[in-house]
Amino acid sequence: MIKNRTTQGYILNTLVIAILLIGFAFIKENFGKAGDFKLIIAPSIWQCCYLIILAASLNLTLGFLGQLSLGHCGFMAIGAYAAALISLAAERAGVFEEKSGPAFLLVLAVCIIVAGVLAAIVGLIVGIPALRLKGDYLAIITLGFGMIIVNIINNLPFAGQEGLALGSAAASLYKNGLGFGTALKVTYIWVAVIVTLVCVAMMFMFVRSKYGRAIRAIRDDEIAASASGINTSYYKVFTFAYSAFFAGVAGALYACANATLSTSSFAFANGGILNSTFVVVMVVLGGMGSLTGSIVAAIVMFLVNYQIKNGLWVKVLPLWLQNIFAFPMLVYAIILIIVIMFRPKGIFGTYELSLRNFFSDIKQQRLRRQRQKQNNKEAMSHD
Repeated sequence: MIKNRTTQGYILNTLVIAILLIGFAFIKENFGKAGDFKLIIAPSIWQCCYLIILAASLNLTLGFLGQLSLGHCGFMAIGAYAAALISLAAERAGVFEEKSGPAFLLVLAVCIIVAGVLAAIVGLIVGIPALRLKGDYLAIITLGFGMIIVNIINNLPFAGQEGLALGSAAASLYKNGLGFGTALKVTYIWVAVIVTLVCVAMMFMFVRSKYGRAIRAIRDDEIAASASGINTSYYKVFTFAYSAFFAGVAGALYACANATLSTSSFAFANGGILNSTFVVVMVVLGGMGSLTGSIVAAIVMFLVNYQIKNGLWVKVLPLWLQNIFAFPMLVYAIILIIVIMFRPKGIFGTYELSLRNFFSDIKQQRLRRQRQKQNNKEAMSHD
């Protein structure tokens, strides 16, 4: 019998992931050609996947490190455009001709990895000076970074019919590159799921390693952490760059899930879901310091956003409520205020959902009931 709890956890999680993948393959095989799956469910899964990675990556910086960053959508933009331009270059070089086969899958893998690495490099460059600041000052610096990235992309020298025009990647850019259509989102949906599982696993391994213990110590008391021998500057910059890597990967998935790219999607004040307010709401709602909380919150906030824009129930609300729902940013801000007022640590706080913890809790409850019965029997025997 395996007694090492860490090994037990890895085995249990691997079995769960395997079961999920088998179940997912069954659903795809039996319902993949259905209209609702192709038009609604598959695009929703793609969107949930890159939102999960984005929210969990920000939680590394905001929840575990305790540093407020408002520039994560900028890293995502870097990853998205890097992946798009790499796929365009590969297509023009004749590496692949259609969105199928080993050559295209290899290009897709390179796009995702390079997108993350490039975002991490930029995160390293930004993090070295920015993380000397704290609190509101750091938030302002990272917010400015996100705005600067949008303007830089808008002025990239790739203008033209088959390039970028004012930050927009036209459909011609995606002739055979990234930007999956409806059918291909179903075909390659396993890519989004596997990339998400790998990224989440890497983040879990990070927070449970010495790096995770170090950044939690820095979050709780940076002076005490420094006095105990922790190189606070190194761990802060490394975590910031590590977090940026996953934001870049999320950007690559976003590039795959959308037929066109536009920098307006990554702007701070845009009305969509790729703005800093929405991402921070996901982290705070799930719990700052809980990766599983970020996963759940990303799915919940996606459903909230979907219902706000597509729910028929919105149309039967009073006019003044419909006017509020017409501004999603206002709804997200209200959700953030309510969570901070009544649940400052988020729904999960620092608690991580785990099957091992779940079964352990059941075992503890059973032992408590047995002890209670034993105590009752002893009390009755004494009487």
